[in-house]
Amino acid sequence: MRPKNLKTKIFLDSGDPLETKKIIKALGFLDGQTTNPTLIAKNPKIVERIKKGNKFTEQEIYNSYRQIIQAISKLIPNGSVSIEAYADFKTTSSQMAAQAREMNSWIPNAHIKLPIIKEGLAAANRIVQEGIKVNMTLCFTQEQAAAVFLATKGVRKGDVFISPFVGRLDDIGQDGISLISNILKNYRREKFNHVEVLSASVRTMPHFLASLSLECDIITAPLKILLEWAEKGCPVPDKSYVYESGFKTIPFTDSLVLAKDWKKLNIENKLTRKGIEKFCADWGMLLA
Repeated sequence: MRPKNLKTKIFLDSGDPLETKKIIKALGFLDGQTTNPTLIAKNPKIVERIKKGNKFTEQEIYNSYRQIIQAISKLIPNGSVSIEAYADFKTTSSQMAAQAREMNSWIPNAHIKLPIIKEGLAAANRIVQEGIKVNMTLCFTQEQAAAVFLATKGVRKGDVFISPFVGRLDDIGQDGISLISNILKNYRREKFNHVEVLSASVRTMPHFLASLSLECDIITAPLKILLEWAEKGCPVPDKSYVYESGFKTIPFTDSLVLAKDWKKLNIENKLTRKGIEKFCADWGMLLA
């Protein structure tokens, strides 16, 4: 069951409802689940069909995605399920917003994932005012986090998630956990902070435990990590926990004031672009 001292919500990063069932049984609880095109492409039913050489039409893959999401939602009706809108570098904010509205109708507990690029932020700026919840994904800088805060102001706490990708920063020799710490510090200085920080691309138990020690709002982790945590008895380290990545610490930008116009912030990032390209490629492999 949920540890009494656990202040962080625990999400599963998976596109497979069978994994949802497995982790609920192992932990005794689950607060939500995140999905993306890469994870959906790994769903056993999707994999089986592709192996047979039977690819999907665009409508078929959206129908399959919807069915997977609805199955997950039924397992965690009081949690959150993140659904990723398709976005490449030609997708307009209006197109993203239209997808978000459609996907939001699939289940009652959706957060729609949009990339932190100009069009993604413009779409989020519009749809949060309509009551659609968002998960702004592929975050790699404190400035991107500030832009998300500004573009979505005026909504309730929990309506907006931001997903910094820890592991992908580690891949280039930067300490991804230090970015989590920086974003939390910047948001917590605000009197009215509405954005919840979701530690994503969590690949190791130290990533997971470090995010817990920071009292990150949410952590999403693959089945393997959550099962390992369960086997250890679901330990919750306090703020004295020492995390050593061996990578370069990302410095805190103290001059980044959250009162600026988000459109004036530099949100361009190579890893964000690379992430979008990866998701689009994985989605494209499913289509006939």
